[in-house]
Amino acid sequence: MTFLRIALLAAVPLALAQVQTQPAGSPFPASTFPNATDPLTDGGAVSGQTSPPKYPSPWGAGAGDWEAAYAQARAFVSQLTLTEKVNLTTGVGWEGEQCVGNTGGIPRLGFKALCMQDSPLGVRDTDFNSAFPAGMTIAATWDRALFYQRGFGMGSEHQGKGVDAQLGPVMMANLMRFGRLANWTVYCNIGFSPDPVLSGIAVGETIKGIQAAGVMATTKHYILNEQEHFRQGAPPASLGLNALSSNVDDVTMHELYLWPFADAVRAGTGSIMCSYNQINNSQACQNSYTQNYLLKNELDFQGFIMSDWSATHSGVSSVLAGLDMTMPGDVGFDSATSYFGANLTVAVLNGTVPQWRLDDMVVRIMAAWYYVDRAAHQAPDSPNFSSWTLDTFGYRHFVQSADYTQINYHVDVRGEHAQQIRAQAAAGTVLLKNNGVLPLSGKEKLTAVFGYDSAENPWGPNGCGDRGCDNGTLAMGWGSGTANFPYLITPLEAIKAEVVGNGAAFESVTDNGAYSQMMALGRRVSQVGGACIAFGNSDSGEGYITVDNNTGDRNNLTLWGAFDTLVADLTSQCNNTIVVLHTVGAVLLDSFVNNPNVTAIVWAGIPGQESGNSITDILYGKVNPGGKLPFTLGSSEGQYGVEILYQPNNGNLSPQDNFQEGVFIDYRAFDKLGETPIYEYTTFSYSNLKVQAHSAPAYTVPTGKTAAAPTFGSISNNSADYVFPAGFNALPIYIYPYLNNTSLKSSSADPQYGSNYTFPAAGYDSSAQPYLPAGGAPGGNPRLYDVLFTVTATVTNTGKVVGDEVAQLYLSLGGPNDPKVVLRNFDRITIQPGASATFSADITRRDLSNWDTASQNW
Repeated sequence: MTFLRIALLAAVPLALAQVQTQPAGSPFPASTFPNATDPLTDGGAVSGQTSPPKYPSPWGAGAGDWEAAYAQARAFVSQLTLTEKVNLTTGVGWEGEQCVGNTGGIPRLGFKALCMQDSPLGVRDTDFNSAFPAGMTIAATWDRALFYQRGFGMGSEHQGKGVDAQLGPVMMANLMRFGRLANWTVYCNIGFSPDPVLSGIAVGETIKGIQAAGVMATTKHYILNEQEHFRQGAPPASLGLNALSSNVDDVTMHELYLWPFADAVRAGTGSIMCSYNQINNSQACQNSYTQNYLLKNELDFQGFIMSDWSATHSGVSSVLAGLDMTMPGDVGFDSATSYFGANLTVAVLNGTVPQWRLDDMVVRIMAAWYYVDRAAHQAPDSPNFSSWTLDTFGYRHFVQSADYTQINYHVDVRGEHAQQIRAQAAAGTVLLKNNGVLPLSGKEKLTAVFGYDSAENPWGPNGCGDRGCDNGTLAMGWGSGTANFPYLITPLEAIKAEVVGNGAAFESVTDNGAYSQMMALGRRVSQVGGACIAFGNSDSGEGYITVDNNTGDRNNLTLWGAFDTLVADLTSQCNNTIVVLHTVGAVLLDSFVNNPNVTAIVWAGIPGQESGNSITDILYGKVNPGGKLPFTLGSSEGQYGVEILYQPNNGNLSPQDNFQEGVFIDYRAFDKLGETPIYEYTTFSYSNLKVQAHSAPAYTVPTGKTAAAPTFGSISNNSADYVFPAGFNALPIYIYPYLNNTSLKSSSADPQYGSNYTFPAAGYDSSAQPYLPAGGAPGGNPRLYDVLFTVTATVTNTGKVVGDEVAQLYLSLGGPNDPKVVLRNFDRITIQPGASATFSADITRRDLSNWDTASQNW
């Protein structure tokens, strides 16, 4: 199939370029290479940069389409006692209940405890669930309908298991090995893309899908959580809890990192998870600037902020800075202590947390619950699984070994998702090179498959805990953002079935080190005009697991298992070698991309449970490859301009990760550095382009003020009302909101209780507050989303088969400090052979705007 491609700008989001600016893998005391720095970041992306205090924490008002949910939430919260309110904000502790995160419930009102459960690609730690393609793979489809479909599928499965909040989706990241270039990202959850527009549209549609299934989406990680090393401090042990600080300037924050979170808020995400790292040397979950000012004020976020697991580092300070829920509730896993729980009860009673702030926390949580209509989406026996064992019977309170009962009901929630997953992964597969050998017929006299990435893990698809190994085909990265496979169709078995079903011969060598056997088989294949298919991968994940000396972040961009050597040896004998890659992000292809015996290269992403079927559909022409890379491929690591910070650079204090490249990441960096592609994936031609202007209201700033902070219900100041009820059977280690006795100091168990410390006075200001110029509605100033122009172009399929084309709209903002071009819209269009279709894309005011730090406005 061939397209006549009509586009606005010949900016291709894939480039294989030439210039090496930093030796690959060399240690470097900063994460931006000297040639890639942007002088405009100097005022913010510097070591020791501080985050300005911003108080009070804005109270939700039911803005946008949240009005009805807020009315219900306020009515509910008005009935609650102090301890009942605290119970909804505090996790009960690690392994205290059946989900990875659980709040307390309100038994008096028949309200169940809330269940928070990973992951962004399926329900974690259970059975009879699906394993969906990773976010990066779905982003490669560039298909809004598939973004939504995948979100609805995942949300439906979480709903069927009795989950209240799915811990996903994950926002963009942009390291080439982990964060600041698309990769298997923080908490081993696949983000979508380093481009803020693609990431924002993908996350918005995913949220809509998840929440349409009646489950709260938890968008994460907020914000600048861009590498695994040092995000929680140690290791090395000398760092202790001194987590890495991501230091960024105001323009870069708004134009790059905050951009997709605005789309998430506009889409109605019920929750946003704050991250482990520091932002400008302030912990993310107690950073008043990012939580109060940016998220709750400027973006007018109506839902609740949830901490990452053990990312809460204080009580009163975090609450005043905007944190609404702490997870999993204890300070450290099973520590039996909490910054919230009884300490939050104490803080309200002694006045260090005002009632209106606690009420706002609980209203936000309940508003999100009502917003997705959780009451109408309850599952029987929910949660009907245990995160801690797959046994049918066990302890409901796992760590306490208490309440032995049925904890797993083995509910099959997969529905018809297998066929969707197969189609999604195929749609996200990218054909990088094809010398006319694809599609295969299946009738080649001899087909041979090579490499361990084609085969199943000898220990089984779930044989490595949280997928923490690379012993077979890569269909999911590692860490807490994973799910158990219900099965895994490997490329080896799917291709074998296709070939044998056509009456042809098939052989394989899956040991990457069996070079003599591979070369002998490759020579035979070449002699009979067959096809050699070599599978390679590159994996990464979360830092609590180390795989092949890669601790979360990848150590380099090479393919694993000495794959370059495999290809070199194989192609010395086989003149028709097709390379298929399963990778978590960018890899180096320079050793074989121009090898004449490498006749095709296919990027298959991280495809999920239907991996083999999806790639077979592509290789054998059942599905025409229409995916496009959501990140840039270079020929050397130095071309990206950024690097992981692998070594502490601030003694035993928080490592300083200065984002000195500013907005120039991925293709923007390649353009800025003038890299010349050595291999272009696609080309564009221009004709019949039309731009229609629309009349729109003038850009205005919101006027007036909010209402004063409301309170709901009354709170007794008598501490005796909040001690453990008589006869209450308290479980050990479990986090409760009750006081041990009437002494607030004794109940707090805080050795510093009563010390002379002054919290920010503005944190207690409950008076009406002025609106920010860039605020006014969920997602920011509503005038930002006015459509100013519509661009149309004709796309014609000049081939003989039906196919998909991804049309992408790039703009040049034209300023001296702007990237050469920026992506602003796209569409995936299915076109019949010989037919034409119209690509249409709107351009909003936001698309044409820059952030102005002085006026704090667009």
